Amino acid sequence: MSSNDTEDGAGPTEWGEHPRGVGPWEQEHDEPRPVGLEFDTELLDEGDRRNVVDAYRYWTREAIVADIDTRRHPLHVAIENFGNDANIGTVVRTANAFAAQAVHIVGRRRWNRRGAMVTDRYQHIHHHETVADLLVYARAEGLTVVAVDNTPGSVPIETADLPRECLLLFGQEGPGVTADARAGASMTVSIAQFGSTRSINAGVAAGIAMHSWIRRHADLSQAWP
Repeated sequence: MSSNDTEDGAGPTEWGEHPRGVGPWEQEHDEPRPVGLEFDTELLDEGDRRNVVDAYRYWTREAIVADIDTRRHPLHVAIENFGNDANIGTVVRTANAFAAQAVHIVGRRRWNRRGAMVTDRYQHIHHHETVADLLVYARAEGLTVVAVDNTPGSVPIETADLPRECLLLFGQEGPGVTADARAGASMTVSIAQFGSTRSINAGVAAGIAMHSWIRRHADLSQAWP
């Protein structure tokens, strides 16, 4: 599969039905064609319609992953996949945007990749059969597990001091984080709400929590302009 291919019914491009990105190099630039090892000759010839930042235009997938690997944050994200998996794609896409070290899926191995917009190609993803397996991994890697759920006794994420080497753990839509996950976490944080709904969509909650970590620990000078 070339770097310009798509998968899982995402449409003719990673953006869906409407092509974006850039055309062939000769069509877009009045300068010599690049020859570095990071460049994909097929993309240079045919154009790059992928959902990537401009700095990675025409790069191979492998070169993009290798470059992100030099800048990933010590932030891990886990989501339980025991029922409805509608939010996993969104979690993966957001983790990619924030250069999280890895996404961990707990429970069922299969999940709907459409919401990831093909960003799962550039994000390290691990699978764990059970919450216990995830907790063993976290301990071995020196990660503090922080469950994210609006439950009694939780600490407001707005005032919590999220650890740098952190694994944020999210539950599925509806029931939230399982009892085993809450018991195994070092702390549980909640997101302040002021309206009538009982809970925030799990994908949205994951984005809020990840950005809370970014505001606390990331070097914002390294963000894309």
